[in-house]
Amino acid sequence: MSSDDFTAELAREQAYVTTLYEKLDAERLDAQRRLDETLRQTGGTPQARTERDVATTLYTDRLAQLGSVEQGLAFGRLDFVPESAEETTYIGRLGLFDEDDDYKPLLVDWRAPVARPFYLATAASPEGVRRRRHLRSLTRKVTGFDDEILDLTAADQGQDLGLAGEAALLAALEQRRTGEMSDIVATIQAEQDRIIRAPLGGVMVVQGGPGTGKTAVALHRAAYLLYTHRQQLTTRGVLVVGPNSTFLRYIGQVLPSLGETGVLLATIGQLYPGLDADGVEPRETTEVKGRLVMADVLANAVRDRQRVPEPVMEIEYEHDVLKLDRKTCTDARTRARRSRRPHNPARRLFVSDVLDALTRQAARKLGEDLLDGQDLADIRAELAADENIAAALNELWPVLTPEGVLDDLFADRERLDSAARKLLPEEDRALLESGRDARWTPADVPLLDELAELIGVDDTEARVERKRREREDRAYAEGVLDILEQDEEIIDEELLRVSDVLDAELFAERQQARSELTAAQRAAQDRTWTFGHVIVDEAQELSAMDWRLLMRRSPNRSMTLVGDVAQTGAAGGARSWGEVLSPYVEVRWRLEQLTVNYRTPAEIMAVAARVLAEVDPALSAPSSVRETGVPPWSVRAPVSELPGLAARELSEVDGGTVAVLVPSGRLDEVSALLGSPDERLSVLTVERAKGLEFDSVVLVAPDEVVAGSPRGLNDLYVALTRATRRLGVVRTGDDVPALSVLG
Repeated sequence: MSSDDFTAELAREQAYVTTLYEKLDAERLDAQRRLDETLRQTGGTPQARTERDVATTLYTDRLAQLGSVEQGLAFGRLDFVPESAEETTYIGRLGLFDEDDDYKPLLVDWRAPVARPFYLATAASPEGVRRRRHLRSLTRKVTGFDDEILDLTAADQGQDLGLAGEAALLAALEQRRTGEMSDIVATIQAEQDRIIRAPLGGVMVVQGGPGTGKTAVALHRAAYLLYTHRQQLTTRGVLVVGPNSTFLRYIGQVLPSLGETGVLLATIGQLYPGLDADGVEPRETTEVKGRLVMADVLANAVRDRQRVPEPVMEIEYEHDVLKLDRKTCTDARTRARRSRRPHNPARRLFVSDVLDALTRQAARKLGEDLLDGQDLADIRAELAADENIAAALNELWPVLTPEGVLDDLFADRERLDSAARKLLPEEDRALLESGRDARWTPADVPLLDELAELIGVDDTEARVERKRREREDRAYAEGVLDILEQDEEIIDEELLRVSDVLDAELFAERQQARSELTAAQRAAQDRTWTFGHVIVDEAQELSAMDWRLLMRRSPNRSMTLVGDVAQTGAAGGARSWGEVLSPYVEVRWRLEQLTVNYRTPAEIMAVAARVLAEVDPALSAPSSVRETGVPPWSVRAPVSELPGLAARELSEVDGGTVAVLVPSGRLDEVSALLGSPDERLSVLTVERAKGLEFDSVVLVAPDEVVAGSPRGLNDLYVALTRATRRLGVVRTGDDVPALSVLG
């Protein structure tokens, strides 16, 4: 294409994109106008108020969606062969239509089936596509485009790796990192697209090495599923679980940029309402807390709180003494336990049986033969209200909270020994006892969640009150409908009666206040919420207790699990996916693999591959799509030279980001040494850097990283593969044999 032709074509693309933005602005104004009109409406019938709430939510969500797709609204174009019904289709972040032309598509949502050839078509299998065009833009200005002619006579456009839109892909990969993850919607590759559009149901594991786009694929899958299964997933919500809060901030803008704002992003430490567990504890303590045996320890801890007298408990009552013997309480405890109810709901059965026994005892003292049924009921009520008896019942079967039980367990050696002596060795019990901090840690959250299941909530009174309110609402609704049907001015005998289209039960439901919160917001406040789909990133790091928590959030087992067992750093993390999943789904899960490394240049990956071979010779490193011509560097130097080395790297990446990765024991030292760094410079442990990427990485003391955990080589592999352009290693101690290639 000549320079003049290119300029003319660019102008035509700019004109079309301008019309798209005009359409976007018009829809935004219309949604804002409708929202303002809705908010101005007040009063009205219960049905009108309900409809107003629904409309408010609808227009608010639409405005958020329209406002989030400003950047790169249209990024692609497909020109089909002349025989096709539509010769040209533009692909973008959401769908826009021309209402004046029978809703002709102006822009096709990237998730729509018609857009799929944009990601899958090749010269060998063009799927009716003659030309694929990638549009480059800055805000609302089209700055350029790249064309691929998908002609059967042309050479394979993807070369060995089967890449689609190679020019656009490589341009995106060469961009400087900003500290926030970008979407890949314009450059999704075929192996990624297959995973993104996989069916909703079941458990799918996405195994991929570093830089293969696992996280991006997981987030785009969330957006695709919400588009395809909107009604189902909007009701139940989608949960995305990340390894830490740094990671969540890093990915936070991806889903909004794809037009989805209703997904709950959380760490394991945030999945217990009211807590954002960020306490720190020894790695060994975290490992013990994550073991599956802790479920039995917690069950024992709860059972230990269900006591019986040794041998008799005496209770003062109205200048007399009532006695509770061991057999009476043991029988009551056995009946309560056999109900298989959680601790707090089962307490009602225990209390009832004990009160019955005390009532009989008090009646005998008063002369049982002289008392009728009402007298016995009165005595029982008085016993239930007595403070001494209430205190005795609380001592035998207390009302518990998860936080209280876990605090007591880790703070009291006797309680811990009683619950765990047959399950955990002495040294592990000592770790649990000494590891308790003033703050909850992420490893505590699965334990709290487990305890919440064991303890439960006695909501009997709340359910009675709810039923009472429902009866009142129904009675009111029946009265309203009766009045309406008797009003001759409203109901004509020849027309349908109100009850023909609206019954009292439905009318009562419409009176109830509707929550204005999204499913994700409601889910964040409700521990028992179950999601329509759960996506877990860095899934290989989860402990056995983490998995128990997540499986409770996904009883339908609709999950996408993303990770790499070669990068497992946690001592209790996954060694194989089958081992992790078999307790929950046996063999009913499917594996997808990502094999192409888009992040890490070949020069860096060659070093990382040597470490991977040390981790497991059977594992293969993903294939890098590019080279930078910049070999990794290594230097032996004290940490005091880090400021100069970091400054040099900042200048080399020309506005990009630099991460100094350190062993956990050196974090404070290096952070203080670098002072108040440039916002483009981060000092992180390897654990905190997991899932992130930077233009340049400086790894400090690799020997300490390796020695820092039983899976130190896995951590080293993670550290080496965070860089997109440059890698440096600062050796302060012993050499690591796997890094000998660096000299």
